[in-house]
Amino acid sequence: MHEDEILAEFRAADALLEGHFILSSGLHSSRYLQCARVLADPVRAGRLASALAASMPRDVRSAIEIVVSPAMGGIIAGHEMGRALGVEAIFLERPTGTFELRRGFRVKPGQKVLMMEDVVTTGLSSREAIKAVEEAGATVIAAAAIVDRSNGEADLGVPFYPLVRINVPTYPADALPAELAALPAEKPGSRKAA
Repeated sequence: MHEDEILAEFRAADALLEGHFILSSGLHSSRYLQCARVLADPVRAGRLASALAASMPRDVRSAIEIVVSPAMGGIIAGHEMGRALGVEAIFLERPTGTFELRRGFRVKPGQKVLMMEDVVTTGLSSREAIKAVEEAGATVIAAAAIVDRSNGEADLGVPFYPLVRINVPTYPADALPAELAALPAEKPGSRKAA
């Protein structure tokens, strides 16, 4: 799947938004990819996950024993990636602010994990989720996401495979360009902005 085909999937789902957005990282942006909307269609979600799985190196794909994703945004992407890879998919939650496995989910010691996200902006959630999985005894061998909007800056500490890289400038609240500052800000993300 090529970048233009992937973005067409977002446009078809009305998931490529333009305006003034406060991302879950606290940064501001003029564009927002609402992965929840694009993943709401199970056929589309499966198509995107299958394309992402196919784009990963064969040796990485074959080594993955389980997919783990952070709640909320990563759950559907993780489930569909598990389906595409033919492995179990579970998720982490943050009931008290720190990621943890709940609902009877477990990883085995040394089990090889793919950490799956919907969107990576700064990589903070992914790094926190990877830490939780490794503290539970498994080994995260790679991370993947439907969208990397980090402008190539996210360092997850493991090989990272996004389906598409979207380079949209982001700004701290105190350094907004005038045209962005003139628009009302929306908070479409799943985490409260800092």
